[in-house]
Amino acid sequence: MTDRYCVFGNPISHSKSPAIHTAFAEQTGEDIEYTAIAAPLDDFAGAWRRFTAERGRGANVTVPFKEEAFRLCDTLSQRAQRARAVNTLLLGKNGLTYGDTTDGIGLARDLGRHGVALAGARILVLGAGGAVRGVLEPLLAAGPASLLVANRTAEKAEALAADFRDLGTISGGGFDAVAGPFDLVINGTSASLAGDLPPLPDGLFAAGATAYDMMYGAEPTVFLRWAAKRGAHTFDGLGMLVEQAAESFFQWRGKRPETDSVREALRAGL
Repeated sequence: MTDRYCVFGNPISHSKSPAIHTAFAEQTGEDIEYTAIAAPLDDFAGAWRRFTAERGRGANVTVPFKEEAFRLCDTLSQRAQRARAVNTLLLGKNGLTYGDTTDGIGLARDLGRHGVALAGARILVLGAGGAVRGVLEPLLAAGPASLLVANRTAEKAEALAADFRDLGTISGGGFDAVAGPFDLVINGTSASLAGDLPPLPDGLFAAGATAYDMMYGAEPTVFLRWAAKRGAHTFDGLGMLVEQAAESFFQWRGKRPETDSVREALRAGL
């Protein structure tokens, strides 16, 4: 009998996850069905229970439900506990719900694919929301020289940095406290969705620096266009999306899919 998987979100019709996981299943020979489900805003836990009652074995979770997914889990990975958010759910054979976040590992793998060195790097991360919280642990695990979290609300960035201080050299502050140069600047704000740009100084990038936007689209984001004009190498978050999905698939099925062809097909379809 075919195992069912899905992605929960609201809205969710735009999701690339069904196409990604269908491609993974085809290349690995796994018999699964993967769909997108718009969960009710006021009853995410009920949506998960209904799904698992109908052969649902696991799910990806996107906005606005990652924190609710975190709260409903019986068991959490260490990185999910750090992130206080879950994007991957798995129903165990014991009937318990296991939660993990694969966003950070997806980002780290995509940066590695682009040849971006994290060890010894000076890193700036823009934003202090859930997207950023989910990626700080693997960034710090790589041993950067420093990592600064900058946010419009300085106190939020400072509090976030304090939660990860035991893992490495990390600090937080407002955008007005940002002073380069940095080797890697990651945009984890939602500003790109609105076509906006955080207030950033011109001297942000070191020679040979990289700018990475966790958002993606058919055209470069405002942030990436701004960074390119200042000499940075630029990459968007499409590869991160595919890599985090591959990690979820591996947890569910025990097989690690190849990601290059899937990413290239998605890029061609944007």
